[in-house]
Amino acid sequence: MSMTILWIAIIVVMAVIEALTLGLTTIWFAGGAIIAAIFAAIGAPVLVQIIVFLVVSVALLYFTRPLALKAFNKTRTLTNAEGLVGKHAYVTEEIDNIKATGKVKIDGMEWTARTPKDGTVIGVGTLISVITIEGVKAIVEEVKEEK
Repeated sequence: MSMTILWIAIIVVMAVIEALTLGLTTIWFAGGAIIAAIFAAIGAPVLVQIIVFLVVSVALLYFTRPLALKAFNKTRTLTNAEGLVGKHAYVTEEIDNIKATGKVKIDGMEWTARTPKDGTVIGVGTLISVITIEGVKAIVEEVKEEK
């Protein structure tokens, strides 16, 4: 079997896997296989074809995947929890990890709140920022107002 045909088969397999998974991973290897097939068609040695395949595939994966993900995810709507990260709110019940207390009201919804570090107490009425959501708890930190 000619190496060109083998590379074309790899292109087809990678494209089918990409179509089934939509992970934007195997498509870059299909791109590498396209270039390797061109090298095979012009008579390059097999080792050169393999090196070209690997270099092109990894380069495409590393440099273009983040751009492609950003382009494809423009219209993606954040889930409730993802949408809360970075928001500011006020403490409605003192936050104390050691006492397992603390609540904040974010966008009209009350959340159990904790700080990322034990021993930090945040009082009622303090402005906080949501760092992340872990399960049903908002992990928050006090917003230090700039002077």
